[in-house]
Amino acid sequence: MSGAPFEAADLRPVVTGARRVVVKVGSSSLTTAEGGIDPQRLQSLVDVLAATRARGTEVVLVSSGAIAAGLAPLGMRRRPTLLAEQQAAASVGQGLLVHHYTTALRHHGITAGQVLLTVDDVTRRAHYRNAAQTVSALLGMDVLPIVNENDTVATTEIRFGDNDRLAALVAHLVRADLLVLLSDVDGLYDADPRTPGARLLSEVHGLDDLADVAIGKTGAAGVGTGGMETKVEAASIATGAGVPVVLTSAGNAGAALAGDHVGTLFHATGRKRKRRLLWLQHATEGRGSIVLDAGAVRAVTERGASLLAAGVTGAHGDFHAGDPVDLVGPDGEVVARGLVNYDADEIPGLLARTAPEKRREREVVHRDALVLL
Repeated sequence: MSGAPFEAADLRPVVTGARRVVVKVGSSSLTTAEGGIDPQRLQSLVDVLAATRARGTEVVLVSSGAIAAGLAPLGMRRRPTLLAEQQAAASVGQGLLVHHYTTALRHHGITAGQVLLTVDDVTRRAHYRNAAQTVSALLGMDVLPIVNENDTVATTEIRFGDNDRLAALVAHLVRADLLVLLSDVDGLYDADPRTPGARLLSEVHGLDDLADVAIGKTGAAGVGTGGMETKVEAASIATGAGVPVVLTSAGNAGAALAGDHVGTLFHATGRKRKRRLLWLQHATEGRGSIVLDAGAVRAVTERGASLLAAGVTGAHGDFHAGDPVDLVGPDGEVVARGLVNYDADEIPGLLARTAPEKRREREVVHRDALVLL
C-alpha cells in the first residue's frame, strides 16, 4: 500500500522517533533474475539510507545478496543446494556486493563498513560483546555498517538460516529503535496477495492479529531463502524484544523510513532483554542434551536457578564447553537451552562423584547463560 501523502501529524511516531534503525534488504530486491546485482535497485536503496542518515538517524544495513551476486560470475543459473557451492558463491559475491555498496555510498560522502557474523560470534560470551562493540564503534565513527552472515565459513549446524532472523537479532544486538524489513511484497496480507480480495494488514499488535492469516512459506524470486513466514518470525523475535518492525517492499523504503503509513507495522509486544539470551533462544540449536531430574527442572524453570551437577542424570551428544545444549526433563521434554561449562565426555565422571563433591563443582549451566524454551 503506497497510499496518499500524510501530514506530519499522521506519520508513524515509532518511525519518526527512531534514532537508530536496522534495515534489512533481501536478495530479490537487489539482484536481477539471472543473479547479478542490479545497480539501479542498489543505488535507489542507498539514496534512501543516505536521506535517512541526513535526518539524524543512525542506520545499520543487513543485506542479503552475496550468494545471489556470485551466481552469474560462476556460471550458475540458480542458487545451489550444496553448502560448499553456496559458500563458493558467497565468497565471490560478497566482495562484489560490498564494492557496489561502497561505491554507491561514496557518492553521498558515507563510508561503509563490512560486518560478517556467524552464530558463534553472538552466542559465545567473548564474541558477542565484541560484535556489539564493533558495530557501536562503527556508528560512533559515522560509518554505515553492512551486516551479513559469514556464509563462507558457517557450517550447516551454526547458520542463522536466513537474514530476516539475523536482522531481528542484530536490531536487538545494537539496541535499535526500529527494524525495517524490505521485501518484494508491500506488506503482510491476510491471504496470498495475488488472491482477489486479499487485504493488507496495516498494523499488527500481537499474535492474535495473525490467527486467521495465511502466511506463505516461499518467496517468488528464487534467489533468496526468506519467504513471508521467515519475515513474520523475524518480526515476532524483534517485537518480543521491544523493537517495532515495519515490513514493506524495497520500493516503499523511502516512505517507510520517513514514517508514512506504508506496509505493515508490527508493534512491540515485549521489553528489551539481555542480548545474548535472545541470540541463544533464536539463533542456535542444541548440539547435545543434558537430562535433569524433576527437582532440577523446577529449580531452573520456576526459581531461575543455575543447573548444578547434583540435578543432572545424564547427557547425550558430542558437545564442548561453551556450546549450546538443550536441557531435558525426565519425560524427554526440552525445557531450556544454555551454554554448557563442560565437555560431553566430562559429564559421566561428574555424575560419579559424591554429593559433597558435586556441590563444590562449578555450575553445569549458569543461569546467566540459560533461556527457557
